[in-house]
Amino acid sequence: MEQLSCFKAYDIRGRLGDELNEEIAYRIGRAFAYYLGAKRVVIGGDVRLSTPALKQALARGLMDSGADVIDLGLTGTEEIYFATWHLGVDGGIEVTASHNPADYNGMKLVREGSKPISGDTGLNEIKRLAETRDYGPEAKLPGHYMQQSVEEAYVAHLLTYLDLAQLRPLKLVTNVGNGAAGHVIDALEKRFKQLGVPVSFIKLHHEPDGHFPHGIPNPLLPECREDTTAAVKAYGADMGIAWDGDFDRCFLFDEKGAFIEGYYIVGLLAESFLAKQPGSRIIHDPRLVWNTQSIVTQSGGVAVQSKTGHAFIKERMRAEDALYGGEMSAHHYFRDFAYCDSGMIPWLLVIELLSRRRQPLSTLVAERIAAYPSSGEINSVLPDPQAAIARVLAHYQPHATLIDHTDGISLEFEAWRFNLRSSNTEPVVRLNVESRADIHLMDHKTHEVLTLLRQEG
Repeated sequence: MEQLSCFKAYDIRGRLGDELNEEIAYRIGRAFAYYLGAKRVVIGGDVRLSTPALKQALARGLMDSGADVIDLGLTGTEEIYFATWHLGVDGGIEVTASHNPADYNGMKLVREGSKPISGDTGLNEIKRLAETRDYGPEAKLPGHYMQQSVEEAYVAHLLTYLDLAQLRPLKLVTNVGNGAAGHVIDALEKRFKQLGVPVSFIKLHHEPDGHFPHGIPNPLLPECREDTTAAVKAYGADMGIAWDGDFDRCFLFDEKGAFIEGYYIVGLLAESFLAKQPGSRIIHDPRLVWNTQSIVTQSGGVAVQSKTGHAFIKERMRAEDALYGGEMSAHHYFRDFAYCDSGMIPWLLVIELLSRRRQPLSTLVAERIAAYPSSGEINSVLPDPQAAIARVLAHYQPHATLIDHTDGISLEFEAWRFNLRSSNTEPVVRLNVESRADIHLMDHKTHEVLTLLRQEG
């Protein structure tokens, strides 16, 4: 049986040509509609040059299985999430490879209510159906194709997360990296002007361009941050915002142009939500936890730890009916957004916080960074990841005050803690270290763990 290597743990991603092409996209459409028994499906896509053809092939597959297709055009993943539950359809697919190289593309899939489809929740079965073509004959009545926009309703929904009357004059640098987010910024800017909201935008690399003349949008890479930092400084902006290719993640820069680690944004957003709805449950991932737990407790909320990854976070959010969930990787999830992640809602919440607190972003996060300094995620390519992790555990485990296996292994001590996770797809181990108000201890322990981890033999 043919194996389709483009199916990953959470989504579909593959190199164009051999791993993902129009014929495979067609089969995915057939399999998706058959598996869900779908009658209506929304689709959209990012700015990659290969996206339109893949999206049309996908649409043909969906229609040949009897599903009507609603094509939203150029979209970010979260617009598919929004449209799936807003329109009450049976599923949604975004054609995107997010921050992967230009010769890749992929798909992100959801079912009714924007519930995630991954691994054991349907993706493996869709893969099997696409590989075996076991999705039955073409429908006697093929589905219809139509183009539709949900932009107006989507933007109206985004504005429900903040009190516009609170907003003071702010100047924002927005860097969409020639990706898909430009039209949403334009629509928000238009609404702000109509409503007399004193927020102005300095737009960087704003026009969608599948050639990505400024590089693939991936602000997790330091070299992808330089333009945003320079623009914040040059224009004296209050904040910078940059997105990845399908804008389900946003990355924030303070008024000095400094990049803010996503870990501290989770705490900020948790505090913002709990000020309005105290007692709510907040989900966080296990890599870095002390700052989030401290803020949530102080703000009268309940912190709940979940395994890393969007499918796990969304599942736990539904189970806990959590108000908000955040990962240090800049994925932020919202109960009122069908428990899905958004790259637009976070920065809107932060500009309201800047306005209410009347403090710059650097001040809002400085105290928390000092209270819980962290290493950020450090990757190590190792010949034998499991042996390396075992070596670290043998050294530290006897002295740990807490050992947690929620995701990888977390060890806590009185003044510091660390988390080690092994990649499922490559020989990489990911390390995160944090301390209690002692940056020198954090730096020392990071070096110590890395030395042990990378030791040969």
